[in-house]
Amino acid sequence: MTDPRTSLDALAAPEALRERLSTLVAIPVTPFAPDGGVDWDAHAALITRSVEHGVGVLTPNGNTGEYYALTEAEARRAVESAVAAVSGRAHVMAGVGLGAASAAAAARHAREAGAGSVMVHQPVHPYRSAEGWVAYHRQVAEAVPELGVVLYIRDRRITGAALRELGERCPNVVGVKYAVPDPVRFAAVARDAGLGRFAWICGLAEPYAPAYWAMGAAGFTSGLVNVVPRLSAALLAALRAGDYAAAMTAWESIRLFEELRADDESADNVSVVKEALAQLGLAGRAVRPPGRLLPGDRRDLVAGLIAGWKEEGWL
Repeated sequence: MTDPRTSLDALAAPEALRERLSTLVAIPVTPFAPDGGVDWDAHAALITRSVEHGVGVLTPNGNTGEYYALTEAEARRAVESAVAAVSGRAHVMAGVGLGAASAAAAARHAREAGAGSVMVHQPVHPYRSAEGWVAYHRQVAEAVPELGVVLYIRDRRITGAALRELGERCPNVVGVKYAVPDPVRFAAVARDAGLGRFAWICGLAEPYAPAYWAMGAAGFTSGLVNVVPRLSAALLAALRAGDYAAAMTAWESIRLFEELRADDESADNVSVVKEALAQLGLAGRAVRPPGRLLPGDRRDLVAGLIAGWKEEGWL
């Protein structure tokens, strides 16, 4: 386990950390063993594979990692597993959430485990005020002042003014993973909050990455990267080069996979990724409720996509 007192990530200046987070952010799956527990060997192997393909930031306990289906002990071990697997070669941004006290405790554990930052899941409480939203994130950020904190925003009611206020109160809040499917709204919020104040990460993965990039995002999250890391990396490289024709060529190769994940209000978001990994022999296909195993007809669609990626040279 990495000693956080000697972690370059944990001690990084906010400016350097913002730059580091402005990239492709992998959200690793959490593979399950036949007995229903977590397959920790497969978990470490998948993270190692991503790092070996050049992924620089990984978020254990993200939504693609089935965060809400994990026990507290499993979520903590997922962070420890990720830190050990990257072995200093990449930045670990641990997902934390649930109640404010639980999120703060998980953030402190992530710090002790050697993570360089935390991503705070959108609060799941059914009743949220703007003031309460700021207070919630302040409680987490102030628990780990030496770690970078990234906000996961899925609620269009969160304004740039609220983000600006939080940033002024908590200098270690360095990034925003924005997952409201509205590029115009994103552009306004980012500019009201401070475009240069935060690392702006498109939290809607590859399908939205080109549009959000044009509006000011400098990175995007990905579950696809578990399966075809070279393809996700190609999209990032094209966007960074300003080559939108190449970016859209990569986007077309990604499109059908991501449409499968998004269908039916994203019911199979994780199971599509796990099915692809199973067909590649990299991990099991099991998911936990309320997810489901991918139906047989959709497994055939995934097989066709994998065959196409192999023909295109991505796998």
